[in-house]
Amino acid sequence: MANPLIHIVDDDYSLRRLLEFTMKTWGYECRVFSSGDSFLKSLDDNPNVVLLDHMMPGLSGLETLKTIKDKDPELPVIMLSAQGKIDVAVEMMRAGATDYFTKPIDLKRLQFALANAINLHNLQDKVRQLQDTLESSVRFENIISNSGVMQDVLKLVDKARNSEINVLIEGESGTGKELIARAIHFNGNRKDYPFVVINCAAIPRELLESELFGHERGAFTGAIERKIGKFEAAHTGTIFLDEIGELDMSLQAKMLRVIHTKQFERVGGVDTLSSDVRVISATNRDLLSMAEQREFREDLYYRLSTFPIKLPSLRERPSEITLLAEHFLSLFGEREDRANITFHADTLALLQRYAWPGNVRELQSVIERSVLLAETDVIRPQDLPQALRFAKEDGSAGSAALAFASREDVVPLERIKEKVVRRALELFEGNISETARALDIGRTTLYDIIKKFEIST
Repeated sequence: MANPLIHIVDDDYSLRRLLEFTMKTWGYECRVFSSGDSFLKSLDDNPNVVLLDHMMPGLSGLETLKTIKDKDPELPVIMLSAQGKIDVAVEMMRAGATDYFTKPIDLKRLQFALANAINLHNLQDKVRQLQDTLESSVRFENIISNSGVMQDVLKLVDKARNSEINVLIEGESGTGKELIARAIHFNGNRKDYPFVVINCAAIPRELLESELFGHERGAFTGAIERKIGKFEAAHTGTIFLDEIGELDMSLQAKMLRVIHTKQFERVGGVDTLSSDVRVISATNRDLLSMAEQREFREDLYYRLSTFPIKLPSLRERPSEITLLAEHFLSLFGEREDRANITFHADTLALLQRYAWPGNVRELQSVIERSVLLAETDVIRPQDLPQALRFAKEDGSAGSAALAFASREDVVPLERIKEKVVRRALELFEGNISETARALDIGRTTLYDIIKKFEIST
């Protein structure tokens, strides 16, 4: 890897040579320039950091800095000046300078500042690369679908992406609600700004308000410093409120206010803050029925669901099962260095027959597991979980007892209970309420099973 490149721009010949020598002893490559004009002609060399003098004949340091920031806003620029005036430093920093040094320069502090600036620049490059990868993964053409019902969903996404309208994405767990939310954001006019996710079911109710709106130091026991909430962090971007149906009634009034006015206060704070945020929410529950039963605020429901998008379950789009399975097989086959792995015809038939209660997420998990378990480059039925191999004619999972091929296969009932709970928690991503509801047991009973078998959530 090449050494970082530093551009030094200063009309003082002696200082240029001193800095060049010092930079090289620190392991940096250097180029020196006597004026802003000559430097700007070489900006395409892609330096990692620029050391820029404030006072120069011709193009001033401030003018040069502004030109740099117009061309490359993320390039770190450290300003150098013989003036120690505060107002000069403030002006430079407002114009985009990374740091500011007065002459004579403290070389030890400069060495530290250079290392920090380079690390920051490298981190920004990585973030930008990840952002580009993420954006490409949620482009419409990369959403795997060949069914009419999903094409209708994508048409709605296209309508909503450049709008400020509130979107409510409804669908069973595992249907891809967050993927659709990301597609709306990263294909819309806020794509260059934050996309902040918060799962309302995954955070204890007593901490959720702080997560959403932040808190001030001393607001409660353990609040040792100010915390920035998700709404504040998502300013100018999008906030995705997943599992919004789990939001406590006491927080729903505050949520209604921030969505309506875009204003809120941190927990323990008195200042009213504003945040320009686009709101997308998701739920696997029937919010309208909850509102009718007064389990969810009706006014909040109508505020959230201005533009509803209903995601179909995987069993409602069976034509996509094989398509998605082949996609995941290619993905995990490449990851595990098994690029030639394929499905046996009987395996595809079982995948097509199964009802997929966990939807696309369950299918992805099954394929990932099967790629690892398969002894050959062909995934056969025996490489699939028992639930698929012994599925009933209607596609529902077969009883664990029916999977016993002989007396030796029989396992204790408690062991089956543990497996069922573990799998249900995986499918519902640790959501206790949803898992208990699906298993038709109480939360207390579920907690007892989790504790007994030491199941991590």
